[in-house]
Amino acid sequence: MKKLDLYIIRKFIGTYFYAILLIVGIAVVFDVSEKIDDFMEKGAPLSAIIFQYYMNFIPYFANLFSSLFTFIAVIFFTSKMAYNTEIIAILSSGVSFKRLMYPYFISAAIIAIFSFTLNSFVIPPANRVRIDFQNKFIKNPYQNTDRNIHRQVRPGIFVYMRSYNTYSQIAYNLSIEHFEGAELKSKLISEFAQWDSTKQKWTVNNYYIRDYHKSGEKISTGNNIDTSIYITPSDFNRRMNVVETMNLFELNRFIEEQKLQGADNIEMILIEKYSRIANPFSAFILTLIGVSLSSRKVRGGIGLHIGIGLAISFSYILFMRFSTMFAVGGQLSPLLSVWLPNFIFAFVAIGLYRMAPK
Repeated sequence: MKKLDLYIIRKFIGTYFYAILLIVGIAVVFDVSEKIDDFMEKGAPLSAIIFQYYMNFIPYFANLFSSLFTFIAVIFFTSKMAYNTEIIAILSSGVSFKRLMYPYFISAAIIAIFSFTLNSFVIPPANRVRIDFQNKFIKNPYQNTDRNIHRQVRPGIFVYMRSYNTYSQIAYNLSIEHFEGAELKSKLISEFAQWDSTKQKWTVNNYYIRDYHKSGEKISTGNNIDTSIYITPSDFNRRMNVVETMNLFELNRFIEEQKLQGADNIEMILIEKYSRIANPFSAFILTLIGVSLSSRKVRGGIGLHIGIGLAISFSYILFMRFSTMFAVGGQLSPLLSVWLPNFIFAFVAIGLYRMAPK
């Protein structure tokens, strides 16, 4: 690695973190002004606001727009190098444009690894603290409004309930079916079941059980019985953003659990998983676009490059959000919808690279 490589890497990484500090600082000011009324109304302690919310909000926000910060950093310092004719001097000294890209991609790899590690293992536990604070001091208490809930809680075990009351922790019109293959072995039907937090079990009330045997059918009834149905109240109290609190391994286990239960929001969870890989990878694509655009000295200087760079980066973020909506609607697979912006902008990057001055 030569001095030129170290110079570009230092400029890239330094500008990247400088952009984060600048934009996150502005975002925190706007967020405080928006939520100050909620903080005062619900009596949030100042220490909790600082250490539980904003100390965990900052890394979440910074990583959320990491691709934007990467692009801004590349555009800013490369435009400055071009404006000071440093790019011309580098290319005139015999360094090819391809060789010039090496330190840029090394920097992009550092940022991509940093972003992936944060997003998969560091930010989820921080999000857990931040979201708990939001649920307590900002958002209204969560109330489950699902009706006609069907879930496969274990292979061959199916649970149905007409509704579930979040506050009283009561499941109404409960039914539990046990299958072996395609054959129904037993079925429990109850008017309602209430969660017993002491026993960590459900108390099933006014029930009857039908067991099916080769010799015939056996029916048993009773007023109440304790049972485990592999579902707890926490499964009904989850907001959609609970996936943000899971590291990569927990998220994979949660996806398998939701697939088993036949959850209808599985696309959003898969989008979260695939985004944790696709978003860091975008650092390479946006770096190539940024260098190709800003390495040319043009009339208008750094301001023109930054304006073009912001337009492209925002169009990338907008297209990324737009494509995920097709996955939620079922028109695209979650994997394709997450990676589609990278594929399209990769072709844009290659085209700009071919037209860049060499």
